[in-house]
Formats: sequence, structure tokens, C-alpha cells
Amino acid sequence: MNDLKVEHKDSPEQGQLDRVEAIAGHITEIIKLLGEDPSREGLLKTPIRAAKALLFSTSGYSQDADSVLRQAIFEHAGSRMIIVRDIEFYSMCEHHILPFLGKVSIGYIPDGKMAGLSKLARLVNVYARRLQVQERMTAQICDAVRRTLNAKGVMVLVEAGHLCMKMRGVEKQESATATVDYSGLFAEDASLRKEFFEALGDK
Repeated sequence: MNDLKVEHKDSPEQGQLDRVEAIAGHITEIIKLLGEDPSREGLLKTPIRAAKALLFSTSGYSQDADSVLRQAIFEHAGSRMIIVRDIEFYSMCEHHILPFLGKVSIGYIPDGKMAGLSKLARLVNVYARRLQVQERMTAQICDAVRRTLNAKGVMVLVEAGHLCMKMRGVEKQESATATVDYSGLFAEDASLRKEFFEALGDK
């Protein structure tokens, strides 16, 4: 039997290290183009740190929303409407690669199935941890809950502040953006939408 050692260069761990090093190399060049010295003591480890932070902030690309929700689906126990509110999220604006952050509230009317509460929070991370726009993220969350749980109706509210508006451009510090998407019974019945907002305290 051949006793030669086989190197698994394409292992997930090695692939991740390669991506970190490649991104770090580009960040080093960006630092130079900004007029800084990447060999300065305070910046020596910045490219690696920034590369790891970027990969973490976009880790949703390697996750599947349906799989996340299906990890904990149970028989529906009786509530007419289930709401998980104020799920914190952090995302990256795809236009400027600057953060936007806020809260997501998800309501749905079950049809025999309900999701573990923590899985809805994980679902938010799947879509938030990408280069995103808030409008699309809202629709993606709504569609994933409807599709995976076969819910009778789904409603999602996202409220966020965008650093691309606060620290550059118009520089409006108090600005906030709210986006709403809904489907099924929520689209058909305005009283259900009102019930959702009232449950959130938005009279």
C-alpha cells in the first residue's frame, strides 16, 4: 500500500483560509490606494482582520434558508397568529458596502406547521449576512417563511438605519427606513395587517 501523504487542498478549512488570504491581499492594496502604509504597526493585521470580518458579514451566502427553518418544524399547537418581533440584524448595503442595521418582526398564520422561534432569527441572518438591500431582504424573509411552512399568511416588517445615509451622502443621522411585505391572508384582509401592527405596538 502506498504510504504517501495525500494533501486535501480543497478541504473546506483550506478553502476558507485561501479566501481570507486572497481578500486580505486586495484590502492591502486598497489601504495603499487610500494613502496609508499597510506596514504601519497599527495596520499590520488589518487586512486579515477585515477579510475575516467581511466573510462573516456575508456568511449567509453559504446557508440555505429552507434548510435552516426545516431544522425545527413542529405541529401547530393552536395560535391564530404567531409573531416574533424585534429580531436584531446587521447587514451590508450592496451599493456602498456600508452597514445597515435594525430589527425584523415576522408574523404568520400557521396551517398545521410552526417553526422553532430561534429558527426565525437564524433565517433573518441567512438573508442579512449578504450584500443586500432592505427591500429585497424583507421580501426574501417573507417568501421563505411562506414557502417552507406553507403558512396561510406571512407578514414581515423591517426597520433599519443605513450608514450610507448617516455617515456619507445626505448625512441624516435620524433617518430610518421601514419596509413591509406580506402574502396570503395578510394580502387579502386589511384587518389582519392592522392586528399585526397593533401587536407590535404601532397603533
